[in-house]
Amino acid sequence: MHFVFTPPAEAAAGLLTLPWGEPLEEWVDDRIVEIPQRGISRHVVRFVSEGGEVFALKELDERLARKEYSLLRRLVELGVPSVEVLGVVVERPGLDAILVTRFLEHSSSYRALFANPRGGGMADRLLDAQVELIVRLHLAGFMWGDCSLSNTLFRLDAGALAAYVVDTETAEMHPSLSRGQREYDVAMARERVGGELFDLEAGEALPPGIDPIGVADELVRRYDRLWDELTSETVLRADEQRYRIAEKVRRLNDLGFDVDEVELLDAGPEGSRLRVRTRVAESGHHRRQLFTRTGLDVGENQARRLLADIASYRGYLEQTGRRPVPESVAASRWLGEVYEPVLAGVPAELRGRLDDAEVFHEVLEHRWFLSEQAGRDIGTTAAARDYIDRVLPDVPEELVADPPTDPDVF
Repeated sequence: MHFVFTPPAEAAAGLLTLPWGEPLEEWVDDRIVEIPQRGISRHVVRFVSEGGEVFALKELDERLARKEYSLLRRLVELGVPSVEVLGVVVERPGLDAILVTRFLEHSSSYRALFANPRGGGMADRLLDAQVELIVRLHLAGFMWGDCSLSNTLFRLDAGALAAYVVDTETAEMHPSLSRGQREYDVAMARERVGGELFDLEAGEALPPGIDPIGVADELVRRYDRLWDELTSETVLRADEQRYRIAEKVRRLNDLGFDVDEVELLDAGPEGSRLRVRTRVAESGHHRRQLFTRTGLDVGENQARRLLADIASYRGYLEQTGRRPVPESVAASRWLGEVYEPVLAGVPAELRGRLDDAEVFHEVLEHRWFLSEQAGRDIGTTAAARDYIDRVLPDVPEELVADPPTDPDVF
């Protein structure tokens, strides 16, 4: 038996005592936990709680396990949203290999999201997240080969969704993808997504008014639009180059992509051809900005919302103090006087329903709603109290709550 684990080694040390010599389906161990509303897999998948973390274990052919281990490591290096691979256990006498990944905290399967009573407009958000993920993969030269909702996990990100690759056993990595390779992947996604939605419909789990074929066709249209926006060349006149380049970069940033390189090619009398190379990694512009100012590491949309609230709070400080307030000072005061007090008001039994930044985002949404009703700004403190009392308890635990780490609960 051969164990291959990525650093830090201590993360895997406690897993070495698991019954690796037995078929995964037959394991009996106090550390085995059940994950509610998890996705469907063609392989045996089980979850283990160890050292305060939860790990997903998947049993599959050794060749595929080694391949998936390498591909997931590469995706993490590129910054493409994916589950984090911890290791692979191979050369198990008479048994398939086992791939070990870290459980993606605060994540949901598409089935759990559609089952969520708060999930209005879920199909639209799922499409946006899935399309963006496929485009990021293709920009990285990654041909998925099995694009589906079942092979994706989703996280709430300030009301939107962020999608993460889970399964890569059929994938291939190339320096770049041809048009035919991309079209094959997108056609596969259309077929799989449509089939998955038909399955939900047959099980009466698909909200009324959602057409599986319509959603699948829309996925292709959105992919084509986003790919064209990111990769098409634009002819610019000399007198418009400066502002048109800035406009293009800003538009790509708004779509969630960083710009790696801007290239101007001579197009003769017409002007210049603008070619923009985008990064495959998560944009991270707002995440980095928020982390630098506050130390908070959150999703990109969450960061954008929190930065807007910091800016608003800075304006309030300058108005009441009648003097300018540096950004760093405003961010520090906002963290201690606004953000942390809101989270401190969440009772222990409700912590984990949503991640901290998503809770704060929802409080801001609730503040706007209550202020509209009252015809005046009711303030963050009052909005937080009302949200914690009346809204947060209704968030389904199985939607995004972390799995239990105490094996005694099962």
